[in-house]
Amino acid sequence: MFKGIANFASLMQQAKQMGGKMQEVSQRLRSERLSASVGAGMVEVEANGLGEITRLTIDRQLLERGEFEMLEDLVPAAVNEVLAKAKQRHVEAMKGLTDGLDFPGLNQALEQITGGGAKP
Repeated sequence: MFKGIANFASLMQQAKQMGGKMQEVSQRLRSERLSASVGAGMVEVEANGLGEITRLTIDRQLLERGEFEMLEDLVPAAVNEVLAKAKQRHVEAMKGLTDGLDFPGLNQALEQITGGGAKP
């Protein structure tokens, strides 16, 4: 019985430590910048490590030439590319955060949350 209480206390301590570390990781990810460029640089997108889009640049020639159909293809492609990079960066940060913590099932939960990027 006392062993179970000790294990529970240990898990609670680890959870408290992880909460503080998660805030630090989130702040660091928010300050990181990732970018994607498609269409030979005609569309560029920047996002932070949390996947928040921070900048979108479109070559003015696309607008001047009325290349709206091309824009409709390039913008989602660039956004999807930078969001994939941000997701991967987030997975890496979370994996680093959980190293050394012994939460049963934690790696499996991270895999489900991140779409399989974290490995047990």
